[in-house]
Amino acid sequence: MLQLNKYKIRRLFSISIKVFFVLLFLSFSLYLIFRNLILEQAILKVSDKLKEKYDVNLRVQEHGFSGLSGIHLGKISLIPSNKDTLIRLDEFNASVRLLSLLTGEIRLKEIEIKEGFIQLVKEGDSSNYNNFFRVQHDSISAHKNEQADEKINYSKLAYKLIRKILKQVPNNVSISNFKLLVDDDGMKSEFNMTKMELDHNKIESSIEVNSNDNKQLWKISGYADASNERADVTFFREDSGSIHLPVIDEKFNLKAGFDSIRLQLNGITFKNDVLKVDGFASIKNLLLNHPKISKKDVIIKDAEVYYAYLFGADFISLDSSSTVRFNKIVFHPYFKLEESLNKPWFELNKSSGAVPKVFNKYNMYLNIATEKLNAQDFINSLPTGLFDDVKGMQTEGSFTYRLDFAYFNDDPNKLIFNSSLDKDNFKILKYGEANLANLNATFVYTPFENGRPMRPILIGPENPNFTSVDLISPFLKKCILTTEDPSFYYHRGFVTEAFRQSISKNIKTGKFKRGASTISMQLIKNVFLTREKTMARKLQEILLVYILENNFIVPKDRMFEVYLNIIEWGPNVYGIGEASQFYFKKKPIDLTLSECLYLASIIPRPKGFMWRFNSDGSSKPWIERSYHFLTNLMLTRQVIIPEDTIGLTPHVNITGLAKKYIYKNDTNVVDTIKPEDDFFDINEPLTD
Repeated sequence: MLQLNKYKIRRLFSISIKVFFVLLFLSFSLYLIFRNLILEQAILKVSDKLKEKYDVNLRVQEHGFSGLSGIHLGKISLIPSNKDTLIRLDEFNASVRLLSLLTGEIRLKEIEIKEGFIQLVKEGDSSNYNNFFRVQHDSISAHKNEQADEKINYSKLAYKLIRKILKQVPNNVSISNFKLLVDDDGMKSEFNMTKMELDHNKIESSIEVNSNDNKQLWKISGYADASNERADVTFFREDSGSIHLPVIDEKFNLKAGFDSIRLQLNGITFKNDVLKVDGFASIKNLLLNHPKISKKDVIIKDAEVYYAYLFGADFISLDSSSTVRFNKIVFHPYFKLEESLNKPWFELNKSSGAVPKVFNKYNMYLNIATEKLNAQDFINSLPTGLFDDVKGMQTEGSFTYRLDFAYFNDDPNKLIFNSSLDKDNFKILKYGEANLANLNATFVYTPFENGRPMRPILIGPENPNFTSVDLISPFLKKCILTTEDPSFYYHRGFVTEAFRQSISKNIKTGKFKRGASTISMQLIKNVFLTREKTMARKLQEILLVYILENNFIVPKDRMFEVYLNIIEWGPNVYGIGEASQFYFKKKPIDLTLSECLYLASIIPRPKGFMWRFNSDGSSKPWIERSYHFLTNLMLTRQVIIPEDTIGLTPHVNITGLAKKYIYKNDTNVVDTIKPEDDFFDINEPLTD
């Protein structure tokens, strides 16, 4: 009985195996018979979907199979309705991993592309690719309703998407003569990938670039291991010279280039709903030139970053374990953006319905902490073109720097801004292009108007209009300190609270509405720097002010004295000596409180003094309000005492040469005066 059972079992097993192989053979035979029909239906389904969703026509003129797992497609085109062809492929071959078919998941093993192009054409507001960026209002609303009771975890979605993409990366890829053609309002560029090979994780690619008669040969090499989430790729120019990015130069007036870029991916992990990406990136001889950055080429010779990027359900951040180095400057950055008040990361732009607003409501955190830096290494590492005025400076000692910044969207007034620098035997042995010690001696100051130099002014007792600080009315000094820099005699170049308020207001308004300039900053800007509105000028201003104020190079009284003798007070009127004569025919020591209030009030717009009066010569009402406000402020701060205001009036009597330039008609005034006009002839006698 037992033997019979064993016999039956073996017989049943044998029959099962035969049935399995028969079914497998029949399935494979049916696959071979009907696979062309299945492929046709798949192409038709994709074509209908593209047409319905994006109004784009997909055409595949040739299709078929090669071998057991190979697919061949030929003469493929993707054409938006009534627009230029977006994509064309002459030949596309692919093979599928057979084992993946058993699981129902199609995974590519090899891809081969021969001849073809992607063409991006933009003319005005129209392009042949914007159909793919349309946001479907109905689908978004439906998605929002589905997710109303459940918050979307974008980090989890991102991780799933990354994993899905990595799984689809074939073992072998071969691309030849595939072009990217760009026509942006007549600015044309051509990128011809003559060869690209991915052979068992090894990448080799050559790209010919043609733009405005400028030809380049780019090279990409390295490895990419999708299964282990590792990559190390270097991008450089194979022929002589640096890589220059076409289109960007013309479109944004930005000259940009570099010798090489290296990108390295060390790992992707997902734990506790946080996606983490670790890697390394470096760039050699980065060159930037833009009117908003600098008038010169800005060059960073060597920069690299070891990064740890975190992407959570409601935040993105650069972890503090990251390290940035450019030249010999090393620091550890931390940056984080997080959702505020449960606002969405992506919010529909209702005006256009096309582009999502990213991080519409957010809190922002920034921290920078340097390692101990050798002072001379720091000076030598500053990018060329950004800090030319400290070029040649010699120092000794070292320092560390730390910046802490936080912006809270719920309450912008709680903004945190703390900046600290700890010095260790730091000394300046030799000044660079900007010799700050020159402020202590007689020097020649040349003001600029609209980029052109004006008459030179001697800042020293040899100039009869120069006025030492002790011969200037105390009222004027108090008024100017109140309006321009109340804590001038106590700060070291910067007022942290002013920075906080300035940053907070500028972020809230989305515009640069308020600055935080101190008298020290204005002095450096006027004496040593140009008036150009560039990042380079502002960065140099900050660095020079710090050096000036924290190394006690110039006494505060001398700094204030120079400031009062160089600032503009009217058309071709510079310094308080000229100003007091131009307006009141007085010496600076004899100015009344009313006259001092007037002079302090015109500093922001000195050429606009002629519109501050009515036809009878009296001050306009808004001038009176500003006088009362400033007077009350000075009384509150106890800068002046009530006795100082006895007989005080906002009406001032202009008796100097300025009187002839005051407009008598207070209605329909047309400003016919050009800023560069020299109204005030310095050679005219300043006294009766």
